[in-house]
Amino acid sequence: MSATAVAGPPPGPEPADLPDAGYAAVPTRIPDRVPDRILGRRGPLPRWWRDVTAAAAWALVLFVVALWVAAGGLQLLDGAGDGLTSVGRLAGLLASVLILLQVLLMARIPVVEQAWGQDELARVHRIVGFTSFSLMLGHIALVIVGYSVGTDAGVIGTFVDEVLHSPGMLLALAGAIALVMVVVTSVRRARRRLRYESWHLLHLYAYLGAGLALPHQLWTGQDFRSSAVATVFWWGLYAAALVAVLAYRVAVPLWRSRRHALTVSHVVAESPTVTSVVVTGRDLHRMPVRAGQFLQWRFLDGPGWTRAHPYSLSAAPDGRSLRITAAAVGDGSNRLRALRPGTRVLVEGPYGRLHGGVRTRQRSVLIGSGIGITPLRSLLEELPAAPDGVVVVYRVGTLDEAVLADELLALTAERGGRVVAVVGHRHPSRSSWLPASAGDLDDAEALLRIVPDIAERDVFVCGHPAWMDTVLAAAHRAGVPRDAVHHERFAY
Repeated sequence: MSATAVAGPPPGPEPADLPDAGYAAVPTRIPDRVPDRILGRRGPLPRWWRDVTAAAAWALVLFVVALWVAAGGLQLLDGAGDGLTSVGRLAGLLASVLILLQVLLMARIPVVEQAWGQDELARVHRIVGFTSFSLMLGHIALVIVGYSVGTDAGVIGTFVDEVLHSPGMLLALAGAIALVMVVVTSVRRARRRLRYESWHLLHLYAYLGAGLALPHQLWTGQDFRSSAVATVFWWGLYAAALVAVLAYRVAVPLWRSRRHALTVSHVVAESPTVTSVVVTGRDLHRMPVRAGQFLQWRFLDGPGWTRAHPYSLSAAPDGRSLRITAAAVGDGSNRLRALRPGTRVLVEGPYGRLHGGVRTRQRSVLIGSGIGITPLRSLLEELPAAPDGVVVVYRVGTLDEAVLADELLALTAERGGRVVAVVGHRHPSRSSWLPASAGDLDDAEALLRIVPDIAERDVFVCGHPAWMDTVLAAAHRAGVPRDAVHHERFAY
């Protein structure tokens, strides 16, 4: 496979020094220059936001434990039955507060989204979700076993009696079943068998599960009503979760979409499988979206419009239009090519930390694979121009798959950077970000050959999750500190 330097001379070793990596030049089309006033050049986001939100979550959990202690939870640990019941009550309280934290994580609160980013938020969401589910099961088991001690009904009889005769228990059981369905479909193997649209619909049952548990807590929860402080705390937490969901998942998106009157301007077929959609509207310079971020899009073109799909901007916002570019991989993305000009658009967002505000250094490396190059192409417009200030590493199976490659070359040439296209199919028996034609070349060594000073740059990565893992590992081995690596995953 041939190897050719592209878009400006690199410092240090030529790209051809990388054995058979498949570098090649691509055609050029110069895009319109985006005014600096639109790019929203701001300093780095405060890193303490994440610490503050994490501390607030831990404070809520610890406060729940304190309420349990204040309600006499420790005094009941002496007897077998009362001890099991008391520990079960604590497990239920912790499960409740974690479920409400789950709802707050799903509420798209701007400060939380900006503090954590999509990747970290998804990881925390998963950990909190499985922990709350385990505590919920522990709560049910411990309380039923505790109630059954000293009776002739047995565990099963006690369970049936509680469900049929305790206030709110039937609703709580229905809520627990809804949460079981959410957790089961969140297991990795199950997710792979579901379409995104089906998974997203099932995931909404988490809200139902949290809501159905409330009557049970109100009517039979001793700790919920143990004191005025406890009552105010639980009512306040439920109210905050409800307000956050209604505000940031419903009211703000509707208000923003109505304010900007978004409609499809035109649709462009970038390749047989990739489509760009340009959306225009009113006062778009006031929309708080940055290059590299993504939004949840709903196109009001017929059946299926209620399901939102996450698409990143593939061009920096210019105050006049927004552009997304997506590959046809599901029902939502397959519909993009059939959109007609004038179709109304609803959006949620913007979301994500893959933008210039997270930079820690003056120079950057953008590493993208396949359609994952689109937010990086957008981000490229926001990064400062400087000699060799940015290097774009574009991993594709064949040159025909190089989406928006002409724009990448034009932008890097304009801004003093360079593009390196790493072309070839993946290695069949090796986990690597490189193609099979690179042989046994080490992943980190390859990065250092392409960008010798990569340890002194910010690294932005976007692509298939498994491929991204290999890039992130290679970047860290090449000396890039963790706070200088920024990435976004869109797998559900």
